[in-house]
Amino acid sequence: MKLDLLLHKVDVLDIIGETNITISNIQLDSRKISNGEMFIALAGTQKSGDEFITSAIKNGAKAIVCHNIPSNYSENVTYILVNDSNDALSIISNNFYDFPSKKLEIVGVTGTNGKTSIVSLLHQLFSIRGYKCGLISTIENIIDQEKHISTHTTPDILQINFLISKMVELGCSYCFMEVSSHALDQNRIKGLTFKIAVFTNITHDHLDYHKSFKNYLNVKKSFFDNLEKKSIALINSDDKNADVMMQNSLAKKYTYSLQSISDFKCKIIESDFDGMLLQIDSYKIWVKLVGKFNAYNLLAVYSVSKLLKGKTDDILKALSMISSAEGRFQTLKSDNNIVFIVDYAHTEDALQNVLSTINSIRKKNQNLITVFGCGGDRDKLKRPLMTNVACELSSQVIITSDNPRNENMSDIVSDMLAGISQQNIEKTIVIDDRRQAIKTAFRLAKSNDIILVAGKGHEKFQQISEVKTPFDDKQEILKLINQNIN
Repeated sequence: MKLDLLLHKVDVLDIIGETNITISNIQLDSRKISNGEMFIALAGTQKSGDEFITSAIKNGAKAIVCHNIPSNYSENVTYILVNDSNDALSIISNNFYDFPSKKLEIVGVTGTNGKTSIVSLLHQLFSIRGYKCGLISTIENIIDQEKHISTHTTPDILQINFLISKMVELGCSYCFMEVSSHALDQNRIKGLTFKIAVFTNITHDHLDYHKSFKNYLNVKKSFFDNLEKKSIALINSDDKNADVMMQNSLAKKYTYSLQSISDFKCKIIESDFDGMLLQIDSYKIWVKLVGKFNAYNLLAVYSVSKLLKGKTDDILKALSMISSAEGRFQTLKSDNNIVFIVDYAHTEDALQNVLSTINSIRKKNQNLITVFGCGGDRDKLKRPLMTNVACELSSQVIITSDNPRNENMSDIVSDMLAGISQQNIEKTIVIDDRRQAIKTAFRLAKSNDIILVAGKGHEKFQQISEVKTPFDDKQEILKLINQNIN
């Protein structure tokens, strides 16, 4: 695309160089630059992209978007000075890919818990119903049937526009995407057109980044504040902050709930480890998923499908066929009927939801052993809250590592046990090595007991310091089960 067209509506402070040139691609990483490409120097949290301008030019950059034009600038390069490179990136990427979000219907899901499950279930349901669709999620990005590994809950706006443009190219009608608070705060969805925005819930999380719950709440709220009039806001009215989310939104407003008055309603009639019998509005349906939190997720999926003009019979039939997202309440059984449950729960609320679900199903003679840890370099305030919930709702708790990153495990454990009652501390065992912790749970468990392995879910690695080592909770459990059988 011609550079002058690429810069349409960008708030440019100054330009040095020629604008009647063709740009072949856009890069945010100077190491990936090829001849004829544009480098956008973003203002990072650790380093400024301006530091890598020289490297980008050496690799063939033809145009540079930056906050500071170098004093020794090259005559063969065009420099575009902007006040906000993130804002410029959103406009430039939309221009470059010709606003692909306007060419299909995007459903964005935000909230502390449920984002991954809802978008994954929506992708399953619409695929079952015969639609070509895309997925942008924590677990993976899918373009029709093509799967790509995901590195962020919500990618940068350049990558999002690239993915959506490919979806359009392959004839997708819908895109289902997670919208994280970090992405909202960093303008990673700016310029996208959303057909439906879903709010699941908001609880204590990410305060290491947002600093206060009020900031976290306001960032989530901004998603709905910025919706167009023709968009739809779908809100979980059982959440105490539901009204706050909707108060300034111009979008058409709909609600879903299990407890309060709403446009879409659900009730759990029966539940066991194999599934639930639900009543959604006036219809009864057996589903493969388990737990109150999944009843909310499935109701959100049903509500979105109805708002996108789906036929009720088609929606319910597909709803009965879909299975949980990877690492979300996945169950495995040993030959002596020990039930393993793998779940991504890494907040107090999510852990409480999973444990409460297990306790609503388990019998009096079944012990519940919970294996979990808290991530390093992340919100420290939730650590004792999660430990207290685990202890209160489990027979035994094994505290272990969960991506300690650059923190010492002993410091994480100290935070987790801070203020915990002596009675609950007596329920805990500390085993730093996650593999050994899972093995120990298996050795402690008797026939028909239940073991919850929480916190990592779908993740395929364990991060200690800066090193990511392959590690998969589900695969570790399968090894133990198979060894026990053999």
